[in-house]
Formats: sequence, C-alpha cells, structure tokens
Amino acid sequence: MKRVIPIILAMCLLGSVSLLAQDTTKPDDNMKAGASMKATSITGKISEDGKTFVSDKDGKSYTISNPDAVKGHEGHHVVLKAHVSSEGNEVDVVSLKMMK
Repeated sequence: MKRVIPIILAMCLLGSVSLLAQDTTKPDDNMKAGASMKATSITGKISEDGKTFVSDKDGKSYTISNPDAVKGHEGHHVVLKAHVSSEGNEVDVVSLKMMK
C-alpha cells in the first residue's frame, strides 16, 4: 500500500503537466481575424486615393487595410497578392505587380 500512493501521486502530477503543455496561445495581433492564411492573386485597379481596389473579375470593391503597400501605384491596373477578409470587403496587400 505504501508504494501505491506515490505511484498514484506521480501519475496525477504527470497528467497535470501534460495538460499545461497544450497550446492555448492566441493568434498574433498582426493576423487579422477572419483573414485567409494564404495570399490570393487578384487583378484590378487601385483607386486614385489608394484606399480601395476594384477587381476586374466581378467589379467588387475592396478596402485596402494597408494603403502604404500600394503607395505610388494609385490609379494603376495591377495584380495584387493579398489576404482577403472572410467578410470579403477588405484586403491586406502582401505584394503587387503592374499589369502590362
């Protein structure tokens, strides 16, 4: 009986340690809630003020969450590589390429 109690205590201790080792961290602040993890390529035109983007495919308008990424390309026809929000009304630009 003297050996059973320490064995039970050791098993309880190991069980609680394994529960603490589970990953319960929150997502990074730089990852926007609802944004897709994989960047998508979208062709379209950046507005003159550089705050919106209109897609060629469906004419849908997106708000650019990081307008500094498109600075200097206002009014141009481009291909964006961006994370599109799950609501579908905002893009986070990763990179852009000018169309020919």
